[in-house]
Amino acid sequence: MDERDRLRGAKGSPGMIEKAASLATHEVTDADLRAINKYTLEPLTADEVFTFKAVLCDNEVDRAFERFTLKALQDLQKLFQGKTMIKDHAHVADNQVARIYATELVQSDKTIKGGGELYTQLVAHCYMLKTASNADLIAEIKGGIKKEGSVGCAVTASFCSICGADNTKTYCRHWPGRSYEKDGVQQLCTFTLAGARDAYEFSFVAVPAQRAAGICKSYNGETVYEPQESPEPPADGAPGNDPTESEKAAALALRARVAAIRAKYVNKD
Repeated sequence: MDERDRLRGAKGSPGMIEKAASLATHEVTDADLRAINKYTLEPLTADEVFTFKAVLCDNEVDRAFERFTLKALQDLQKLFQGKTMIKDHAHVADNQVARIYATELVQSDKTIKGGGELYTQLVAHCYMLKTASNADLIAEIKGGIKKEGSVGCAVTASFCSICGADNTKTYCRHWPGRSYEKDGVQQLCTFTLAGARDAYEFSFVAVPAQRAAGICKSYNGETVYEPQESPEPPADGAPGNDPTESEKAAALALRARVAAIRAKYVNKD
């Protein structure tokens, strides 16, 4: 396994990024059963299924210093319907444990930090079978042991807040989570994920991907940037620690490959 595969996960799909999610139990209703049975070969009853809800993502800047736009969340709302839930992002049939049967966007009356859009969450409704093999997993979800998740998706654009470059098409020299001078003041670099072109799966994980350094931080199959482990934002107004020359060279070399592989992964969509 080479370094790029290690960073994005050997079984990760080209262009996949991961985002943290959270789970909560949910009582099955008649409306749920109608939606669930669209995905079954034989109708299921309320006694045969366990349902739960998951907040897949939102439009606030996350711990990876990225944020989805409302348009991206709207894209993902459609793309995640019917997608499977697995374990640890391992794409094998035996790891399939649940399925998303409905999605919704839940808005509050508050705006995101910095103003503009209303704070919005993408919520998925999931079901799994009440079988002997699933009994322990269901008990762990109910007991709050299994409550962290991560979603895998592909985005159409990733704009740097400092220079505006779309890092799915080209690359820039700015690192998310570091501060740079812009318009005469120090500003924290963040990336805006402006749209989504695919949703792969929703996975149970022990540690959400956003906290792990470099995991699946790719847009077109290559690592676009490689943050330090467990990055933390610098203090307000204080410049971040600049990467070393070797770190810059490695990051720029990886970013430069994005344009070369774009025809292989993006132009075919």
